[in-house]
Amino acid sequence: MKVCHFTSAHPSNDVRIFEKECVSLAQAGFEVYLVAAGDCDKVEKGVHIVSVKPEKQGRLYRMRRFAKLIFRKALELNADVYHFHDPELMRFAKKLKRAGKIVIYDIHEDLPRSILSKPYLKKWMRNFISQWVERYENRIASITTCNITATPHIESRFKKINKETYSIYNFPEFNISNPLVPFAEKGNYVCYTGGLTEIRGIPEILKAMENTGAQLILAGVAESTAVAAAIEHSVTAGKTIFKGKVSRSGVNEILNESKAGLVTFLPEPNHINAQPNKMFEYMAAGIPVIASDFPLWQKIISENKCGICVDPKDIKTIADAVNYLTTHDDEAQQMGVNGRKAVEEKYNWKAEEKKLIELYMHLASKLHCERDSVI
Repeated sequence: MKVCHFTSAHPSNDVRIFEKECVSLAQAGFEVYLVAAGDCDKVEKGVHIVSVKPEKQGRLYRMRRFAKLIFRKALELNADVYHFHDPELMRFAKKLKRAGKIVIYDIHEDLPRSILSKPYLKKWMRNFISQWVERYENRIASITTCNITATPHIESRFKKINKETYSIYNFPEFNISNPLVPFAEKGNYVCYTGGLTEIRGIPEILKAMENTGAQLILAGVAESTAVAAAIEHSVTAGKTIFKGKVSRSGVNEILNESKAGLVTFLPEPNHINAQPNKMFEYMAAGIPVIASDFPLWQKIISENKCGICVDPKDIKTIADAVNYLTTHDDEAQQMGVNGRKAVEEKYNWKAEEKKLIELYMHLASKLHCERDSVI
């Protein structure tokens, strides 16, 4: 069965799309193509990467013109299955269905709720756009062959619209051979890796570090001048080591140096029911997590005894958690061991890979039955 994943918003090396889903399907014997932004076609890990070079940059260009270019290139492949990952590609689902294709919508986030937090939209526009998008997304999701969702909350929403909805969680790939670094050998560091935005609580983290005896290792790209200025101030004060954008191996090095990882997102609608991959990456690295006190996150942290939950807006409680974990090595290391064990046993990609392949095998059998009935 020929499979085409296509994305206009993510790079061709995206962890969920390429490293997890596409590579897993290729290893299972499917003929897998990935159409994404890039300069040249290539084959990596058994996946045929088909590149489309953007003519220019910008959100509007990407959502309108570039999405169409990506779709056209994907359609040229004449695949059996079309698996798309971005809301701006929803408008092509009906055309694919009319062409007799299996169509999968991979829903990474709760889009209507995420729109309510978009800083580039005026506040008065957010509710209107969010409601319109939810109605449109519901219509498209109702006609796709199936939908894949990244969290239980999103699955429960779309299951009411299309019973062929399944969760494939974005858990990390776990490598048991990666050794744990003893806490006695670590420096007095905590870390955050990922998008550097206000709604991810970066300003609060930076302020909290002023009241700790530790340093923050920060990696990512600042998405506003205000956040960039706050980072620069913290670096100048000697409380933050800023790495900028780093590679996957660079992230691993940061995790190995750190005594805790922070994921203190603010209580925005799209965060409260999310399952951030960052949390499980910290756990897989064997370091405790300092996480927002959302009910779902509290449940994961408390059940596995792998960190501390805090009010993400309370600078003092964030600082207290950092101070505690960086001055109690034995307890922090045990939390890290607990988290790693939880990832090894349940929060890992292998379990999700099995679900993905079973779903595709089910789709392949349906496709063969349909073709046999035509013959």
